[in-house]
Amino acid sequence: VQLVESGGGEVQAGGSLRLSCVVSGYFYTKNCIGWIRQVPGEEREEVAAIYTGGADTYYNDSVKGRFIISQDKGENAVYLQMNGLKPEDTARYYCAALQANNPCLDMWLDKKIQSLMDWGQGTQVTVS
Repeated sequence: VQLVESGGGEVQAGGSLRLSCVVSGYFYTKNCIGWIRQVPGEEREEVAAIYTGGADTYYNDSVKGRFIISQDKGENAVYLQMNGLKPEDTARYYCAALQANNPCLDMWLDKKIQSLMDWGQGTQVTVS
């Protein structure tokens, strides 16, 4: 299983970035994939996630109305469009995936289960 992220960078407040996560090696096509961010010394924070077998999505209250998560099934990719970026969005963003073959967003949000999920290497987002 491999998760490859791209799209991080540095932007000014109010700017936009688009993160990509390409997942390979999963047997099932119905999984939960999303983004979790972390600032050094702070607890990690779930940002957004999507159930690839349906329309279910999750957004952290702090990003609702600004971020949009989407998928491209043909590319096995999940995207996070981040608009209206704020300095408090600065963090390293990790793609995290749970192979489930069933609706699984509640499990994806469970921090104990997160330790068992597949993770990407992370991409840095810096907003000044």
